[in-house]
Amino acid sequence: MAEATEEKEESLFEAPPIAEQERMVEAIVFAASQPITVRELDLRLPHGSDAAEALVHLRKRYAGRGVHLVRIGDAYAMRTAPDLGFLMERETTEIRKLSRAAIETLAIIAYHQPVTRAEIEEIRGVSVSRGTVDQLLEMEWIRFGRRRMTPGRPVTFVVTDVFLDHFGLESARDLPGLKELRSAGLLDSRLPPSSMPGAAADEDEDDLPLNEGDQSELFEE
Repeated sequence: MAEATEEKEESLFEAPPIAEQERMVEAIVFAASQPITVRELDLRLPHGSDAAEALVHLRKRYAGRGVHLVRIGDAYAMRTAPDLGFLMERETTEIRKLSRAAIETLAIIAYHQPVTRAEIEEIRGVSVSRGTVDQLLEMEWIRFGRRRMTPGRPVTFVVTDVFLDHFGLESARDLPGLKELRSAGLLDSRLPPSSMPGAAADEDEDDLPLNEGDQSELFEE
């Protein structure tokens, strides 16, 4: 009897029309201070609503307009259309340029994630200073990933949704190729330091030659 009563009570709640659900999702996403997931939307919408379907309709409706509904990782947000970004230049705050060491470290993490500090150093050919990693962590462009099940259980690094959002990417799979990065000035066009003659004389101030047995405090429990 209790089950029958529960089914009857649930049947009293009729989901709003999909057009109304779309309006609700639009309002929530527009007002959200950060990208919001389908699960979070489902928890806010009336019983029986389908946030995923509403998002599909909403995304189509905003296609070609000045504001797009974009997917960032597992979440959604409203963003200015890429081709209209120049109109926002006066609204943005200019940040200081990242060092070559930080850019290379970020690129390695993005393309090789999850990756350990030792693996980053092996690819770059020079040690990664703690300041470089701290800067990327403070910007929330990278975060700690799972520890490797290898001796020492080194921590790994991965890029964040903040990184994806900043560069207008849905996932790390949408990262541009090496040639595109270099043509945009985001990567040094020279060969990796380890492949260049006399590289030790041309290192960044925050890069140090690799020393055997060097351990970073960053990886201590």
